[in-house]
Amino acid sequence: MDMQLWVGVLLLVAVALWAMAVYNRLVQLRNRTANAFGQIDVQLKRRHDLVPNLVEVARGYLQHEASTLQAVIAARGQAQGAASNARQHVGDAAALGALAAAEGVLGSSLGRLMVVAEAYPELKADATMQSLSEELTSTENRIGFARQAFNDQVLEFNNEATQFPALIVARLLGFAPAAMLEATRSEAERAAPQVKF
Repeated sequence: MDMQLWVGVLLLVAVALWAMAVYNRLVQLRNRTANAFGQIDVQLKRRHDLVPNLVEVARGYLQHEASTLQAVIAARGQAQGAASNARQHVGDAAALGALAAAEGVLGSSLGRLMVVAEAYPELKADATMQSLSEELTSTENRIGFARQAFNDQVLEFNNEATQFPALIVARLLGFAPAAMLEATRSEAERAAPQVKF
């Protein structure tokens, strides 16, 4: 064989090895992104599991606030559905947007419940309610940390999948950039809720 053929074969092998390394790195980053979302999902499930207990404790005290309790229960159901959809479509912008919106509604309705609970001293003093409130606050903090870790992982994946020359392998093998979890977008959604008595 002549020298040009050997050089061509070696070059082809080098490109194939490079493409395999890029592919393996992208798969690893995609799996880390899915794992990071899994951590969010665990905390969201924890939050969703706390809600019925919180509502049940409050129900005995808040007999005249049935609409507030129903809003919390409805928001929990929507958030669970959105989380299930996002779990099946990790990195999909529409699924993550729907999840963020549903969790925003749940957070808002929980906030209203806590504001209403403040008006009932016996409920506010109830040991179970205090414990559940502290648990919910802790869970909210964990969700925030898990979201940050997810977005960091998505950033790393997107950087790898969109930089040249790895971009070539990513596009050929269908590695599309993943979406980050974002805060609500409109100014009305970003505004602090106004509570009036």
